[in-house]
Amino acid sequence: MEYLKLLGIVIIVVGFALKWDTTAVVVIAAIVTGLFAGMSVPDLLHTLGQSFLDNRMVSLFFLTLPMIGIVESHGLKQVAVEAIQKLKRLTPGRILNLYVIIRALANVFGISLSGQVQFVRPLIQPMVQAAAGQHRQLTPAEVDLTKGRSAAVDNLGNFFAQNLFVASGGVLLIASTMKSLGKPVSAMSIVIASIPVAITMLVVTIIYNTLFDRRFRANNSKGGHK
Repeated sequence: MEYLKLLGIVIIVVGFALKWDTTAVVVIAAIVTGLFAGMSVPDLLHTLGQSFLDNRMVSLFFLTLPMIGIVESHGLKQVAVEAIQKLKRLTPGRILNLYVIIRALANVFGISLSGQVQFVRPLIQPMVQAAAGQHRQLTPAEVDLTKGRSAAVDNLGNFFAQNLFVASGGVLLIASTMKSLGKPVSAMSIVIASIPVAITMLVVTIIYNTLFDRRFRANNSKGGHK
């Protein structure tokens, strides 16, 4: 009977593999696991409801999607493109370097820039693409490259600098986990240990973006042909 408690994991694996409705698969797996674990129906429903309330903040980003669509339909992307076209000295790499620094500093103060959908897609990526295409028409592969690089820089800035704020979720999770293992550490010590990681990320990313600029300059001199 103990092994039947693991049936929920099997349901999740099979459900995801067969591309069934994600929410339904997770709920069914939770119900099956709870029943085989000996939970009563009222206790199971209470646990499901409490879990939803405790984690409802995770799904709040869905509320921003209609707003992003509205601002894009009213010309936010075009405004970003026109602004970059007026600033001739801004290159794709310089824009990305500026963004990753802003991303890291925002994490220091616990400010969320919301990431790919809400910030990179409507604003940063169009700016990078416009800067890269100031002198010629970009190829489809180069457009995809600007999208990938913009997303990558956002991930780097967010992931490696997310623990620079003493009250961030990652810092609190590390502190609580270490305490449960009998090796308590303070939140501030975690932040201090994260600073060299963030600095290394900034240096590597800036070099990364500088090479990105060189690639576009080389392609410009060849008329965009590789």
